[in-house]
Amino acid sequence: MRGWEEKSSKELVLRLLNILDELDLAVMHMKEGVEPKDLQEGIEMIQKNLLSALESAGLRKIEPVGQPFDPSRHEAVEKIQGSSGRVDIVVKELRTGYLFRGQVLRPSMVKVELATKEPSDGGKEDE
Repeated sequence: MRGWEEKSSKELVLRLLNILDELDLAVMHMKEGVEPKDLQEGIEMIQKNLLSALESAGLRKIEPVGQPFDPSRHEAVEKIQGSSGRVDIVVKELRTGYLFRGQVLRPSMVKVELATKEPSDGGKEDE
C-alpha cells in the first residue's frame, strides 16, 4: 500500500472509531433506560457522523426520486403504470444506492412509474 493510501485509510478508520465510540455510548445509555426520544436523537447523530465519514472517503448517495429511471443506477423492484409522461420515472426509493468516487457502488432499489404507451394503430394510417 502506498503511503498516501495508508494515510487516507488510517484517517477513515480513526473517524470510524469515533463513531464506534458513539455507538458504544448509545448502547450503554439504552441499557440504563434513557428516554426513547433522546436515544433516537443520539442514533440520528451517529448516522449523520457515519455518513459524513464515508462521504469524506468518496461515498455519495444516489438521489433517484423524480429522476428518469436509469438501469445503471437504479434497480426497479416495483413498477406501476403511469398516467402521463414519456419516460419511466422513479417515484419511491426503497433502499438507498451509493456512488463511490463517481462509480455505482450499489444501485438504488426503486419503485418506477412506467411511461404511458403511445396508442398504436397497428402501423396503418387512414388514406
